[in-house]
Amino acid sequence: MAEPILEVRNISKSYAGVQALRDVSMSVAPGEVRCLVGENGSGKSTLIKTIGGAVVADAGEIVIGGTSFGSSVHPVEAIRHGIQIIYQDLSLFPNLSVAENISLNGMIEQSRRLANWKEMRRIAQDTLDQLDENIDVDMPLDHCSMAQRQIVAISRALTQGAKLIIMDEPTSAITAEDVSRLFKTVRQLNAQGVAMVFVSHKLDEVFEIADTVTVLRDGQKVGDYPAQELDEDKLTFLMSGQNLEFKPFTFDPEAEGAPLLLETRALSLRDQFSDVDLKIYGGEVVGLTGLVGSGRTELALSLFGLNPADHGEILVDGKPVKITGPQDAKRYGISYLPEDRHGQGLFEDQTIADNVVVTVIDRLREFLGLVDNRKREGVWRQWIERLRVKTPSAQNMVSTLSGGNQQRVVLAKWLAPEPRVFILDGPTIGVDVVSKARIHDVVQELARSGIGVLVISDEVTEIMQVCSRALVMQEGRIVAEFKDLQSVDGSEISKVIAREENAEVVS
Repeated sequence: MAEPILEVRNISKSYAGVQALRDVSMSVAPGEVRCLVGENGSGKSTLIKTIGGAVVADAGEIVIGGTSFGSSVHPVEAIRHGIQIIYQDLSLFPNLSVAENISLNGMIEQSRRLANWKEMRRIAQDTLDQLDENIDVDMPLDHCSMAQRQIVAISRALTQGAKLIIMDEPTSAITAEDVSRLFKTVRQLNAQGVAMVFVSHKLDEVFEIADTVTVLRDGQKVGDYPAQELDEDKLTFLMSGQNLEFKPFTFDPEAEGAPLLLETRALSLRDQFSDVDLKIYGGEVVGLTGLVGSGRTELALSLFGLNPADHGEILVDGKPVKITGPQDAKRYGISYLPEDRHGQGLFEDQTIADNVVVTVIDRLREFLGLVDNRKREGVWRQWIERLRVKTPSAQNMVSTLSGGNQQRVVLAKWLAPEPRVFILDGPTIGVDVVSKARIHDVVQELARSGIGVLVISDEVTEIMQVCSRALVMQEGRIVAEFKDLQSVDGSEISKVIAREENAEVVS
């Protein structure tokens, strides 16, 4: 039996009294694909940062290729022994070419003072050829798609002699077609003896690519399992200790006599979307899906005033309104949870409490413009408790929270103004299956309270689980409507999205 590329033995790590990892062990063999799964806050990120040398463990042992480094390894030593970590942001240089991004780290490691451009191009081209990828090595990285950037990141790792590549949520921002291409690349590398560790919340992808699954819960390892012995229900239980039940949501606006809260008529914005007719009733959850680039997010930004339309009408309560900025949207009772929670949703250098109340701060002011701290506490406490944000204190920085809990804070922030229409763009991107179920519950609770909800997602399964009605967008236009999702097979929606000729459009 081949010697493991990596062994971590009895690793423990705590932060300010919080036990992030407790006695965790794991080994990875050459050519293996191991998926690391667990709820947000289970210790996955801490473990991979410990392996890469970004975090120093309190106890335990790290062994790479038979060499023991004690409880901590220097990042340079980890790289020299074949460990490469590709984080979600990919850590690439958008202003440099593909060739420079692939070759630069290796040249820096060799202490080169002068760049040999011909050699850089050759190294990059040889590595891309190894992966059967056709990407122009002279193309600026900022002209590359997200999927191409991932290939560049993998290629960079290979130029530095990677024997084990760890990828953190590699499929969170790419299309299903690009996921297939990525998995093809992974299998090619496995055949060459390169091992992979995937950190992922998408369980269907875990089953597709993994040989072995390691499950963490509350900083402890639950176990290692052959992927073929697991199904979604069993893995969900191992991750959370509970059986989750997704509750279908049905709502008929006409039968319920629901008010029409928001309507668009022929809403258009040049080169982004055109002739969009949309209705959102109080009490319903409408799903909007389609491929990345179909115009979904651009439409949502327009409804919130961040990307104003140049043609058509927006009506609130049946009356035409002008929405030219977020303040207009807020005044008409519209809230928007953005797709990019880090760039657009959170103030990461502020406390959890400050992030929750920022949208209603003017409402909390008293005489002389001072904030009423009692009212302020009432707001953040209400939403932190209602959305079950896990934190020792609301005065902690929001950056200390796990991804799932950060997403709940963004939800709280935009629920605090008590909107009548709530637009959620990718509400469960990067969160675990338990957090996803809780967010779905919250969305349906909001609808039952009379709020009209628009959920934008590229996951058909999510649309089926949380929505009562679904719309499909292609090239900036709404091309199909599915009114009763309980009588529709999700594959029919997928066929419309993929433009299959035999797709049945229900409207």
